[in-house]
Order: sequence, then C-alpha cells, then structure tokens
Amino acid sequence: MDSVLRMAATVPVLLLLPGDRTFAGPSTTLFLPSSRRRISALRSGVPALKPCAVSSPSVPAPEAAVEVQKIAPEEESEKEKEKIVLPTNESSEKLLRIRHSCAHVMAMAVQKLFPGSKVTIGPWIDNGFYYDFDMEPLTDRDLKRIKKEMDRIINRNLPLTREEVARDEAQKRIMALNEPYKLEILESIKEEPITIYHIGNEWWDLCAGPHVDSTGHINKKAVELESVAGAYWRGDENRPMLQRIYGTAWETEEQLKAYIHFKEEAKRRDHRRLGQDLDLFSIQDDAGGGLVFWHPKGAMVRHLIEDSWKKVHLQHGYDLLYTPHVAKADLWKISGHLDFYKENMYDQMDVEDEFYQLRPMNCPYHILVYKRKLHSYRDFPIRVAELGTVYRYELSGSLHGLFRVRGFTQDDAHIFCLEHQIKDEIRGVLDLTEEILLQFGFRKYEVNLSTRPEKSVGSDDIWEKATAALRDALDDKGWDYQIDEGGGAFYGPKIDLKIEDALGRKWQCSTVQVDFNLPQRFDISYVDSNSEKKRPIMIHRAVLGSLERFFGVLIEHYAGDFPLWISPIQARVLPVTDTEVQYCSEVVSRLKSNGIRAELCYGERLPKLIRNAEKQKVPLMAVVGPKEVENKTVTLRSRFGGELGTMAVEEFIRKIQFAVETRTRL
Repeated sequence: MDSVLRMAATVPVLLLLPGDRTFAGPSTTLFLPSSRRRISALRSGVPALKPCAVSSPSVPAPEAAVEVQKIAPEEESEKEKEKIVLPTNESSEKLLRIRHSCAHVMAMAVQKLFPGSKVTIGPWIDNGFYYDFDMEPLTDRDLKRIKKEMDRIINRNLPLTREEVARDEAQKRIMALNEPYKLEILESIKEEPITIYHIGNEWWDLCAGPHVDSTGHINKKAVELESVAGAYWRGDENRPMLQRIYGTAWETEEQLKAYIHFKEEAKRRDHRRLGQDLDLFSIQDDAGGGLVFWHPKGAMVRHLIEDSWKKVHLQHGYDLLYTPHVAKADLWKISGHLDFYKENMYDQMDVEDEFYQLRPMNCPYHILVYKRKLHSYRDFPIRVAELGTVYRYELSGSLHGLFRVRGFTQDDAHIFCLEHQIKDEIRGVLDLTEEILLQFGFRKYEVNLSTRPEKSVGSDDIWEKATAALRDALDDKGWDYQIDEGGGAFYGPKIDLKIEDALGRKWQCSTVQVDFNLPQRFDISYVDSNSEKKRPIMIHRAVLGSLERFFGVLIEHYAGDFPLWISPIQARVLPVTDTEVQYCSEVVSRLKSNGIRAELCYGERLPKLIRNAEKQKVPLMAVVGPKEVENKTVTLRSRFGGELGTMAVEEFIRKIQFAVETRTRL
C-alpha cells in the first residue's frame, strides 16, 4: 500500500494555502495593498465608458497594487526575501504621470499607424491606462505594431509640453484635425483656459495633465499593451462602438514582471474557469446572460453558506423572512426607486390592468412587514433578515461571471431601532460581520466611514448623532478605518468593509447604512412612552453582499481548494482494485450516515483515481486495499497534510467531524 501511495504522490500537485500565500512560478509571494480610489484623468469629467464586448482588460481586480516577495532558489531554505513593492497611482505621482503619458504616446502611435482613426479619451486607471478610438477592429498583431511604434516615440525622448489656449482657438484646431469626439469633450469643459499637451511638435491632445517631462522618462520595458475591448462612447449603447486599448505601465521592468506574474496567478484562480473545471456553476446561453445555474457541487457550497448564515443570524436575534420577487409598481414609486433607479430595473408587467415590477431591492418588502402592525417603543430593536433574490438590468457587455449578474441573492437585513440604540446595533452588526467572515477565512479588512454629502435628507441633529454612533461603534470594535468625507448616501451615513483575498485584492463586501429616507417615504412609526407616534431609525446591512459574488470571491481566494467544512465532497473512497469495492461502499455509507459528504470512485488504476481526486480538489482520500478490508480500516491521504496513516473508520469519522467543527484542515 505504501509503495502505491508513494507512486501516486509523485504526481505534481500544487497546494494553495491562502494563509501562506505561496504560489507557483519563481517562488514568488504576491500581495495587493489597496488603491483607495480611482482618479479620473479627464478634466472634462467624461464618465467612464461601459464595456460592450465580452473581452475584458487583463485581470478584473478590485484594487491595483501588488507587493512581491521573491525568494531565490538557493535561499529558499532560509526564506530570505527580496521585496518588490508595486506602487499605486495614489502612492506614486511618478507612476501616475507615466501611465497618463503612456496613454498619449499610445494614441499618437495609433494615429501614425492608422490614419483616419479618431481619438476620444485616454485616462490612467488602477493597473495602467487605456485609450478609446473610433476605428476598425484591432487584432493582437495590431497591438504588437502599436507597441513597437510607442517604443520608437519613447526612444526619441520627445518633450511633453503644456499650452493654454482660448476656447475658440482650441475649437479651431480640433475642427482642423476633424476630431468630432474632441469637439464634444471641449463643449463639456466649463473651466478656462483650455489646456493642451503636446508630444514634441507632432501630436497634441486636450488634457489637464499631469505628464512626465519627456517620453524618455518612460521605461519602454516596463510598458505592455494587454488587450482590446469594445466600448460605447460615453457608455451609451446608442452611440458609436469604439475600440478600447488597455495597457499597463510601471516604473521598472521588475515591477512589470511582478505584475505579469500576479496576472497569471489571478488567471489560474479565475472563478469562471474553476467553476467549469470543478462543475460548480454555469451561465447558460439558452437561458440568457447573467443568470446563474448552481450545479450540485456549487449548490452544496451555497447550502452550507446559507445554513451557516442563518444559524449565526438567529443566534444574534434576527427573525428570518421570505418575501415575493415581484410587487406592484406603486411600491417602487413610494420607495423612490422608479425615480432614482429606473435604469437598473426591468420593464413592468401588465397583470390584469395593474403593473408589477421585478424587485431590484428587498428594503420595501421588509418595511411592509414592519408596517403590518403597530409597534411600541418596547419592541425595539427589531431585526429582520432575508436571503432575497433581486434583479438588476445590466448590459450584456458588463456581465462578468459571478461578479456581475442580472439576478442575484443578497444577504439583506434591516434593523428598526430608536436613536439611542444606533451605536449598540451597529456594534452588533460589526461583531456579526466579523464572526461570519472569519468562518470563511477572511481576517483582513479595509473599513471606510462615509459621512454626509452635500445633498441629503434628514436634520443636522440626526445626521450628527448617527455619524457619531457609527464612529463610536468602530472605535469600540478597535478596527482601523478611514473617513470618507461627504461619501455617504443622501439618506444617511454608512460603513463599508472590503475583504482581502489570498492575492491581497480587496473586494467590497459588507455595508452598514443608516437610512432617514425610507422610514419617511413609507411613513412608518411607533408609539413612545408618552403614547405619541414617533419615527424609528432604519439600518440597512449586508455581510456577504450577494451570494453569487461572494461565492466567486471564495473560489478565487481558495483557488477552488475549499476548506473542509464547505467542500462539496469532503472525502473520496478509493479501492486499490475492484475486489475492495464492496467494503468501500460500506465505508461511504457510514460516512454519509455521520453527515460527511463522501463518494466512491473506482474503475481505474489507483494512481489515476488519486490524480482525478486531486484535480477535483477533494480534500481527503481514503485508500482501501486488502489489508484495510481485513482490518476494517482506511489509509488516509490529505491534499494539505499528505499521508496521514492507517486508521479505523470511526477514527476517520471523528477526525473529519472535529475538523469541520473547528473549521480546520486535516
């Protein structure tokens, strides 16, 4: 038996432990610190264009920076690490200038190679830059030509100079070049004077800067063109389709190599590929884009997530709700969604001369449940929670696996409370959030407290009290947080929490929002101690965000190697020959009767059975040969712990149950 296991063990298997953050390749450890905000490069304030094509820029990551720790092979035993920290646009103005200048250099190169192409906008973004062109579709071969032309422009060390001109002069120059998009941008610029940046005396663009002093300040070996995607002008599907070229740029060649390595690792963890390889979910063309089909294995993980979520909420004093997926359109008029959110909602349905609407939110339903009876001040706080499926209108080009879908299930909850209870309720939400996220292995967060914007509803007094309550709750919790002045919703202040995954990427996940708007719109009330009607405070909160998106993050965080407690198949029983199949069936039955998700696989040679289990990322394999049958035992092999020895079936069961209970691995 040992020789067979050793032979199977020679199959190369990559084990990915998010806690260790150790990856394949040149012994490199990658981290992604936060890039706190996206800065528009456009003075005109032109909104980002919505993508239309299915192709996407490099790796969709929520934040932009990477820190790399390289371990030379000869130094691996000592774990001596050479750190390469990749800066962000916020931490390095030099990098921001490089990326912005690269967009201009690329536009100049495109117009040299493709006369007649029209330029639009070219900002810097988290990982690099892009520029949109009105031209014929581009190919990968075209990208290589454009990069070579960019290199020539960089080698010439052409100066980038700023010029201020009158609006009439700018318009005259744009019309002379026949650049209609630039003319439209010029019309949207309200400030004077108009600024132009030149590259040498050969090319110029409307731009507010900043840029490097000359093209020679760009390291051509630290620049790479990544992909081409379609994008509608100004994000309007009724406007022309443009060609968007994405590029990445860094200060040094080493930084570029580190970023490329990160991209490769992110690609290997892509939840869309793993979802197919591990048979977790699919999006069926016959049903429509953005609609998720949960396969048996994925559905099992979802069931375990939901079950854990419900258990924690019940322990924290929440009542569970189930509410309809549609409602009369009048409900969404009262809530304000038809006025402020209509573009994200599907068309109404005519049902017996009344109009109904698929719900984009769960909030109005929970308010209707609250309004079903009169409440006393003694009833508070009232906490209700629901795993409610909602539907949002999304353009096909913006859909992205589980991260951007048209139908998804929010882990929604609402708390109705009195003013003096806000702080304690927020603190309770923070504790519950931490408890749930820790179960899934997320221990690092970025927290932001967003305060009152210029336009808002509610009195100064209640805003001050609510904001102070959120701040005090965070201080009590001991979490570090940033203040986002004026970043709150118009209806109340909020706390946003981003979780950090195994690659260091930060994903918007949990949110807590105080709402002064909906209680007023729905005229909800309670009776206070003086028998007078008062309006309660409403708190919106979500921990996971949506089950679909959270599942996608979870897949990429663990690279499909789920913790034992949520692994769809926890153990696979493998006979050495078909002679042991009967005993293996008995073992599987005993495992299942003890609540363990197990299956029997046979019909192949043992090394192939083990390889198949490894590919499917089954955490535990129980190998059975003649001796195991004779002694009523199994020989246990773990993806993470290697060979764990031979043991009785009851001991095997106890080990699994203990690991599941303690959320650990064998």
